[in-house]
Amino acid sequence: MPNYKEQLRSVWAKYRKEVSHDPVDLKTVAAWAIDKNLWSPRPVDLSTSLANDLAQALREEKRVDKSGREYRANIPVRQKAKTGETLFEWADIDDAPRLHVVKSVQQERRSITSDCYALVMKVDHYNDVHPHEEPIQIIMDFEDDIEEMKIANGVGEDSEAA
Repeated sequence: MPNYKEQLRSVWAKYRKEVSHDPVDLKTVAAWAIDKNLWSPRPVDLSTSLANDLAQALREEKRVDKSGREYRANIPVRQKAKTGETLFEWADIDDAPRLHVVKSVQQERRSITSDCYALVMKVDHYNDVHPHEEPIQIIMDFEDDIEEMKIANGVGEDSEAA
């Protein structure tokens, strides 16, 4: 029996086959799938559901420090439990142990790198499949982008000296 994500991908494939290959909002696909009885809700583990909601709320909480830098207030570290289950331990960055912050930063950097790799693979694939179109170019050096964002948010050399 296919797992849940495979079932969802099957719904997506069926929508594209029966309805359209055009870009579409997934709420449209969801409404179509429910109408066609292709999906039904799974039983909900209340503890997992609440933990996911808590994680989203903590992830979104931001603060601004005295230098005007906006930062995420809460940071997770992915850990493996003795049972083999993946857990996320959360802490407030302002009083988290240094090791927790180091691990969180390392994990987030790996995640960003993974996203960049996936983006390059996507662009390279598209360019290969569409050889008669102008190739999509992608720059992986983000230093100028970060500097522009700092300036746009009023964070920079002048505010750091204050």
